[in-house]
Amino acid sequence: MSELTPADLSILLVEPSTTQQKIIVNLLNTENVTNIRLADNVESAIAAIKLSAPDLVASAMHFTDGTALDLVKSLKNDPMTEDVPFMLVSSEHRKEQLEEFRQSGVVAILPKPFTHNHLAKAINSTLALLSETELELEYFDVTSIRALVVDDSKMARNFVSRVLRSLGIERLTEAADGAEAIEIIKENTFDLVVTDYNMPEVNGKELTEYIRNESEQSHIPVLMVSSESNEAHLSNIEQSGVNAMCDKPFEPENVRRILYRLFEGED
Repeated sequence: MSELTPADLSILLVEPSTTQQKIIVNLLNTENVTNIRLADNVESAIAAIKLSAPDLVASAMHFTDGTALDLVKSLKNDPMTEDVPFMLVSSEHRKEQLEEFRQSGVVAILPKPFTHNHLAKAINSTLALLSETELELEYFDVTSIRALVVDDSKMARNFVSRVLRSLGIERLTEAADGAEAIEIIKENTFDLVVTDYNMPEVNGKELTEYIRNESEQSHIPVLMVSSESNEAHLSNIEQSGVNAMCDKPFEPENVRRILYRLFEGED
């Protein structure tokens, strides 16, 4: 299979403003993305996706008939469209307003206005997800790696699992929270744990502390996924014994670098 390029992508741009449509289309064109369809509300976007699923949906936040979150949930709850990558383009900066998108498994969140670097990074994440280029390891057969994915959001678990599969990790087990993960770890052996931080009952930090101090698999590499940015908070998480941390959205190329470092012991 030849490597995908931006020119291979088909994008559905969902944007109510014709002015913003033209601006974003022009920016996409500068990245060699030319196969672009347009929709101006949630209903027309869903209809366009059902007619022909794009490689990526790039969506504004607010529409006359709903929000981007309505569109995301519609896509993720339909088996025919749940794997379509979604990118939010919004001037919204409030953490609480963006958190649901991070938890839903979007491939990128772009500020409005965004730069060429923002757009290139989002497109590269989409290409990496679609290309499914296996992680090449010297000391491990990537297809034999047993990974546990822990997140209380089903949509987030699905997206993390999809990213791992795109890297060649197929032996995946999912847990809906830290408490369930602990019970699974008691009965199964893993080579990697990828866990969210914010979860009810047992959060990611507490799960990591259980693995390090109480389980028979204290050596398991733990990759913590968090949308938190407070330095004191992150330092507190790191002290629990995590091996690496990454932000949401869960970006394939960043994950590739982290996993290579975890399994090969080098950058």
